[in-house]
Amino acid sequence: MDIGDTKSESFALIEKLNEIGIALSAEKNTPKLLEMILRGAKTILNADAGTLYLATEDKRFLQFEIMMNDSLGTILVSKPDEPIPFPPLPLYDDKGKANETMVAARAAVYKQTINIPDAYTSKTFDFSGTRAFDTRTGYRSQSFLTLPMLNHENELIGVLQLINAKDAHTNQIIEFSQISQRIAESLASQAAIALTNNKLIGQFRELFESFINLMSEAIDKKSPYNGAHCRRVPTLTMMIADAACKAEYGIFKDFKLDEDQRYELKIAGLLHDCGKVTTPVHVIDKATKLETIFDRIHLVNTRFEVLKRDAEISFLNQKIAAIESGNLSVIPDLEDALQQKLAQYSSDQNFLRICNIGGEFMSAEHKERLQQIAKYRWIDPQGVENNFLTDNEVYNLNISRGTLTAEERKIINDHIVVTIEMLEQLPYPRNLRRVPEYAGGHHERMDGKGYPKGLTREQMSLPARMMGIADIFEALSAKDRPYKKGKTLTECLHILGKMKIDNHIDPDLFDLFVSEKVYLRYANEYLDPDQIDEVDENNIPGYTPPFAYFFSTS
Repeated sequence: MDIGDTKSESFALIEKLNEIGIALSAEKNTPKLLEMILRGAKTILNADAGTLYLATEDKRFLQFEIMMNDSLGTILVSKPDEPIPFPPLPLYDDKGKANETMVAARAAVYKQTINIPDAYTSKTFDFSGTRAFDTRTGYRSQSFLTLPMLNHENELIGVLQLINAKDAHTNQIIEFSQISQRIAESLASQAAIALTNNKLIGQFRELFESFINLMSEAIDKKSPYNGAHCRRVPTLTMMIADAACKAEYGIFKDFKLDEDQRYELKIAGLLHDCGKVTTPVHVIDKATKLETIFDRIHLVNTRFEVLKRDAEISFLNQKIAAIESGNLSVIPDLEDALQQKLAQYSSDQNFLRICNIGGEFMSAEHKERLQQIAKYRWIDPQGVENNFLTDNEVYNLNISRGTLTAEERKIINDHIVVTIEMLEQLPYPRNLRRVPEYAGGHHERMDGKGYPKGLTREQMSLPARMMGIADIFEALSAKDRPYKKGKTLTECLHILGKMKIDNHIDPDLFDLFVSEKVYLRYANEYLDPDQIDEVDENNIPGYTPPFAYFFSTS
C-alpha cells in the first residue's frame, strides 16, 4: 500500500512536513541544516536512501554534500577538509551543452522533478555508476525521486535525491507516488529557502565583519599600534568570557553565553575603539612629551648646541683679550669655567631628554630644575634673545604621568564618546543590540568615576566590565607602543590589583582573570618571552583566590 493511500496518512504527512519546515527555518548551522533536510525528506517519504547536492557558485557543478543509506548503515558528510570522495557532477560539457544523461544533472539544469520507478529499466538516463555501486555493495537501487531545490528567485540551490521508497506496511520497495512527489517538492522548496536564508545571513555577517575590519584597517593606517589594539582586545575579552562561563561560583554561577551572545561580544570588542578614527594621529601616537608632528626635543638639542657655541665664542674672546692685555694668569680659570658650563649644559641636555620620556612620576625637585633650565637665555636665528624653553615646552615637559597633557588626554578620552555616537546610529538586529553598551563601557569605573557616562558597577553588564579589564591589560602589556615598553606580567597584574583596590575594575573579574590564568594564556600568544616572568599570585595587591570565596560562604 502506498504511503499516501488514505486521507489520514496524507494528513500525517502534511503534519510532518509542517514540523520539518518549522525546524528548518529555525536552524542556523548550515551543515546541520543540510542533514536535517535529507533526514527529514527520507523520514517523511519513508525512503531508504538519499543524497543531497549543492550547486557550485557558478552553477556548473553539483557537489556531494550528504549521502545516507539505511540498509547499508552508512552516512557520508562532506567537510571542508574532507569532502565526499566523489567528483562533482557536471551540469554542462565543455561546449556548454546540458548534461541530460545524469538524472541529478538534468533535474538541476531544467529545474524539473524526475520520478523514476526503476533505475534498471530506465532508457533515458545513464545509471552505470549506480549499477557499479550496487554490484560493489550488494545493494539494489530501484526507485528514484530527484528534485531541484530552487529559492524564491527560481535560482538553483541544489538537488535533493531520494532512493527506494518503502511501503509503510510491507516495507517493500515501491515507486514514489504523486502525493509523495508533491510533498517532496514542497519540502525541497522550503529547504531551498532555508538554505538561502542561511546563506544571506552568512553574507550579511561577512559584510558586517568586513566593514568592521575596514574600520580597524583605517585606524591601523593612522596608527598601527592602535590597529593592533583593536584586534587584541576582543581576543582577550573572549578569553575572560570563556573563563567566566566555566566558573561555577559567585557571580559567574549562572553566567552563560550562547553562540549569538559570543558573537555580539566579539563584535563589540572589535568596535570598542572605532571612534579613534577621528582622533589626531599626533595625539594617539604621542611617544614623548614634546612630540607633535615631530619630537621637539631635537629643537631643544639644537639650542643647547647654540649655548655651547656661544660659551666657547665668549671664552675665546676673553682668552684673546687676556693675551692682548698680557693677563695670561686668568686663562686657566676661564678654561675651567668653560668646561664647567659645557658640562652643565650636557647634564641639562641629558636631563631634558629623560624628562621627555613619559614615566609614572615626576618629582618636585625635577620640576624645579626644569624651571631653572627654562630661564636660560639664548639668541634665536632672528637674533632675538628668548627664554631657552617656550611656555608650551615647559608645560609638556612638566607632565607627571605618561606623555599626554590634560587637553590631549581629553581628546583621547573623547574617542569613546565618538565610538558610542557612531555605534548607536547603526540599526542592529536583535542579536547585536547590546554592542553599543559593551563597546562604550570599557572606560567606566566600578565607583562611577569613569567616563563618559560615570556608570557604576551595578549599572554595567558583566561583558562590559570584562572589556574594561581586557582594554587595560592589553594597553599595559603591549610591546609595540612608541611611548613605552611592554610591561612584564608581574608589573601588569600589580597595576591591575591596585586598580581593583581603588574600585576601578571589577573585583570578581580580576580574581577570575588571575585564578584561571587568563593572563598567561594571552601572554603565551601575544607577549615577548622576556615579558612572561614568574608571577607570585600571593603578592598581587588585592587578589583574592576562589578558595577564599568558598571558605567565606561555607
